[in-house]
Amino acid sequence: MHSTVTDVEAVVSTIREGGLAVIPTDTVYGLVSTPYRDEPVRRLSELKRRTAQQPFAIIGSSLDWLLECVPELRGRSAVVARALLPGPYTLVLPNPAKRFPWLGGKRTDTIGVRVPNLTRPAKDVLEKVGAVAATSANLHGYADPRRIEDIPEEIRAAAVVLDAGELPGVPSTVVDLTAAEPRVLREGAVAAADALARVEAALSRWSAE
Repeated sequence: MHSTVTDVEAVVSTIREGGLAVIPTDTVYGLVSTPYRDEPVRRLSELKRRTAQQPFAIIGSSLDWLLECVPELRGRSAVVARALLPGPYTLVLPNPAKRFPWLGGKRTDTIGVRVPNLTRPAKDVLEKVGAVAATSANLHGYADPRRIEDIPEEIRAAAVVLDAGELPGVPSTVVDLTAAEPRVLREGAVAAADALARVEAALSRWSAE
């Protein structure tokens, strides 16, 4: 049985050792593990009651860290990412080398990346571990949690939980950049039209250079 904690080191140790944790983001509470091994990520799927065909995002402490993890993100993908991140976006980007294949679900040649605009203590956790595999800390198909009380008991019992009070409660906006035309897969904290406008503006500046 795990419990709610305020000790950053306890959360960091749990993630590094392959355990599961719940941490606050700039949108909702996220259920996370180390992204560097497939077994902890499989446990995320099992705990959320979803299939292994559904993807997870990799949340990085910075965009530069993510570029180190997946060098192929440089170029067009990095231009858009720098225009939007950190912020309440998840970007689905090409992953031709199929790095972290256990994160991609049925699309192992893509990867979802996120750099949230964090405050402490979550910022401290991410800076220490570098990156995490992440999903919202709810059961599949249920509401995203804005408070610790909104997280299902079975998830709280299986993970170390870092409490940061009430969060905005609206998940990130998911933008797919794997095709020629960007598209919004999920409208969330940023309206779809606004997200696409920012993407198009970034690509226009890149094309003009």
